[in-house]
Amino acid sequence: MPVYAAYGSNMDPKQMAQRAPHSPMRGSGWLQGWRLTFGGNDLGWEGALATIVEEAGEQVFVVLYDVPEWDETTLDQWEGAAAGLYHKVRLRVQTLEGEIVAWFYVLDGYEGGLPSARYLGILAEAAEKAGAPDDYVRALRERPCSSLGS
Repeated sequence: MPVYAAYGSNMDPKQMAQRAPHSPMRGSGWLQGWRLTFGGNDLGWEGALATIVEEAGEQVFVVLYDVPEWDETTLDQWEGAAAGLYHKVRLRVQTLEGEIVAWFYVLDGYEGGLPSARYLGILAEAAEKAGAPDDYVRALRERPCSSLGS
C-alpha cells in the first residue's frame, strides 16, 4: 500500500481521518536533507503555503499514513494536486524501524512569502497532536508570519 508523509496540517490524525477515512496512521519519522518552508504567496488565500525544499543538514518531522488508491484521489483534491497546486514526489523517510519510501506533496510555486499566523498555528497544533518533539513545535510557533488570517 502506498505511504503518504504529511508535514502540514495533515499531521493531525483527526483531520486525516476526515479527509482520508480509510488511511490509518502508520507512524512518524524524519525527512533528512530537506526543510520546511513556505511559498506560493500569490496562490494561498491567506499567505504563503507549506512546502519542502532540499537542504543538507536540515530535517522535517512527518507523519506517515497507509493510503489506498481511493483515498489518494480524494487527498489529491484536498491538497490541490488535482488542480496543479502541488505535485507528488517519492522520498526516503527515516523511522525508528528503518527507512521507508513515502510520497509527499511539493508546492508548484516559488519559495518565499510569509504564512498567516492562523496557518502556522494550525501546523503547530497538528505537529503537537502527532507527537512531534517540543522543540520542533516551538520552532513552528516562533516562525515569522504575516498578520493575514490571525
